[in-house]
Amino acid sequence: MMISRCVANKTGALRSVSRPLSSTAGWELKAHPSVPKSTPTKPLVVAILDGVGVGKPEFYDTNAVHVAHTPTLDRLSKSKLYRTLVAHGKKVGLPTDADMGNSEVGHNAIGCGRIVKQGAALVDDAIANKSIFTGDGWNYIKPAFESNTLHFIGLLSDGGVHSRINQLISMLKGAAADGAKRIRVHVLLDGRDVPDGTCIKFTQELEAVLTELESSGCDAKIASGGGRMYVTMDRYNADWSIVERGWHAHVLGQGREFNSCEEACETMRSENSDLTDQNLPPFVVVDEDGAPLGTVENGDAVVCFNFRGDRAIEISKAFEDGDDFKWFDRIRLPETRYAGLMEYDGDDHIPKNYLVAPPLIDRTSGEYLAKNGMATFAISETQKFGHVTYFWNGNKSGYFDKDLEEYCEIPSDKISFDLAPDMKAHEIAAKAADAIRSGKFNLVRLNLANGDMVGHTGNMAASVQAMTTVDAALTTILNAVEEAGGAYIVTADHGNADEMVQRKKGKIVLEKDGSVAALTSHTLAPVPLIIGGPAVPPSATLRDDLPDAGIANITATMMNLMGYEAPEDYEQTLLKF
Repeated sequence: MMISRCVANKTGALRSVSRPLSSTAGWELKAHPSVPKSTPTKPLVVAILDGVGVGKPEFYDTNAVHVAHTPTLDRLSKSKLYRTLVAHGKKVGLPTDADMGNSEVGHNAIGCGRIVKQGAALVDDAIANKSIFTGDGWNYIKPAFESNTLHFIGLLSDGGVHSRINQLISMLKGAAADGAKRIRVHVLLDGRDVPDGTCIKFTQELEAVLTELESSGCDAKIASGGGRMYVTMDRYNADWSIVERGWHAHVLGQGREFNSCEEACETMRSENSDLTDQNLPPFVVVDEDGAPLGTVENGDAVVCFNFRGDRAIEISKAFEDGDDFKWFDRIRLPETRYAGLMEYDGDDHIPKNYLVAPPLIDRTSGEYLAKNGMATFAISETQKFGHVTYFWNGNKSGYFDKDLEEYCEIPSDKISFDLAPDMKAHEIAAKAADAIRSGKFNLVRLNLANGDMVGHTGNMAASVQAMTTVDAALTTILNAVEEAGGAYIVTADHGNADEMVQRKKGKIVLEKDGSVAALTSHTLAPVPLIIGGPAVPPSATLRDDLPDAGIANITATMMNLMGYEAPEDYEQTLLKF
């Protein structure tokens, strides 16, 4: 049984260190002319239903949100203060409107109230203007090009959530053109931000590029890999054995041996029909003599080519931390030139070297509220804890003021979430309700992770159960709001559980065996926005001049409901009074 705990101190990317608020000069928020200032006895609650989009009516039969028993959400959708918001593409700082939103950029947007150019777009710019190949990070890894091996480790897909294969290809070609003699790629297979089964497609695309580099004199090969949810890409210290398996495969060359990545994918999936791309075990590619093609050795350079930070921090620590590293026995720690595609933690400076500077997100709502004396309670389970803290606060760890903020983490189960689709929603709801009734907090923010984490498994029945549980948990939370006389905003960060099958031109895609092809990725669906509670002024109505508003508009709306005008450069409020 996992025990809930409120976290005062954490290690790694989420350690809770307080930043002294030495001065509030210039941070004063103007009082709202129509809304009284929030009091801890009548708090505002912001509930983020992770991965809960608003799907198309014609596809309701494959929409777990719609199929589930959700009386509270059904009732709220008829509220006069209900609308939908854009949660993907340019409205959350991604390169194009074909890019799915995700939890990282979603919580960035809601936390800071502005549209900030995000990792994928920043990397695209750096590749286009070639600054990635002349910056400090590139110059740091470049000494390994001539006589050592350049390794790339990351997620192989075009999902655009953690990485994109076209960016990897550009870096591979750039490195070869810049004198890299030996390149090894360690691939993490997706099937989560992209359809399951596409590992072969992306492997073949990468192999074609590596063959092209070989013909030009660069020894370039895939060396190891595994599914992203079983190998390397753990986050929030949830399960370091995932990273350990990656370390053994990528660094030590230990794992099930195959002659190619494609052979590994095809063999393991054919042996076990329950295995999906994201859960494939670690494997190592060997040469004709049975020797691993790409162990990591002293003097090598290693680049993590993910641009998103949460699932890249732990592998970065494994390469960079010294004798104080405690998470597993690395057996051998090679002296490498390690770099991330971006800096993954701006407070702890993980990693120390990176190829593209991360987005600078300052003046977040959390910092403004702390400097204006507002007390905040933030809660989620491990899988999304960093989203209501680290990402909400602009990719910064810890508190702005430990006397005004309390962060509560409920440890997630270490299992596939379709096996326990309730996750920790009921525990989160109970803790949040206690915080609402406590009379201590002006703002309670929370994330219910079920719609996203269970939705990613592609299991329709489990996702329906997950959404039923989310609705029940939300009921508990909103009942507490009513009792306290407070207000609430219910929304989501992106879509996921709103579509559970793959479609092509509107028609359901079938697998080779005739079964329905599950959709495990996020969607481009808009997300709900619902405002209510006794503390909302009766005069409040939704503005009708912002038809294309995105989730960054939530922040000014939140500040209004707490009795403040938002900073002038925040996206506009969605309410008028």
